[in-house]
Amino acid sequence: MTEETPGFEEKPDVPSGATPDDAEPMAAPQEGTAPAGDGHADPGLVAQLDQVRTALGERTADLQRLQAEYQNYRRRVERDRITVKEIAVANLLTELLPVLDDIGRAREHGELVGGFKSVAESLETVAAKMGLQQFGKEGEPFDPTIHEALMHSYAPDVTETTCVAILQPGYRIGERTIRPARVAVAEPQPGAQTVKEESAEAADDKESGGPDEG
Repeated sequence: MTEETPGFEEKPDVPSGATPDDAEPMAAPQEGTAPAGDGHADPGLVAQLDQVRTALGERTADLQRLQAEYQNYRRRVERDRITVKEIAVANLLTELLPVLDDIGRAREHGELVGGFKSVAESLETVAAKMGLQQFGKEGEPFDPTIHEALMHSYAPDVTETTCVAILQPGYRIGERTIRPARVAVAEPQPGAQTVKEESAEAADDKESGGPDEG
């Protein structure tokens, strides 16, 4: 038997050239492990973060409100611009109406010839491109919103108040009337409707063989 030397223990064999660290590697720290002392958030930082979030929400709301106001402003400006343009065009064309009336009278009398005819037609074309429309025809029902009656008479061949003559044509731009048509109107002859109804009844009786007897 061999005697063991007191105070010494047997060590496992280590390959030659290896260091003691290779024999017993240290355990690597686990990923995601927070350092000691970080288990709870700082209340001061949480309060600051809440303040920043509140301020960000307020600034975002302000920006959205300003954007909406700007869009409304742009729409108002565009609407006002269109209105001003329409008023300016209407004022210009209103000043040209007497000239257009003269052109119409010259055409009716066969005086629209030569260079005057070319200029007149060019002026009418430009006015039409700017939206000017002429209205008023003989035989159409009288409408006080677009017609101005200058003459009045009765006629047996009309069943309602009718424009029988156009004394001066009317003009409009889109739905806006800039001058009503000046017309002569005729109303049904007083009592003519009663006579017509009696004639119609008599004709019906004749077709049916007359009134029943006894």
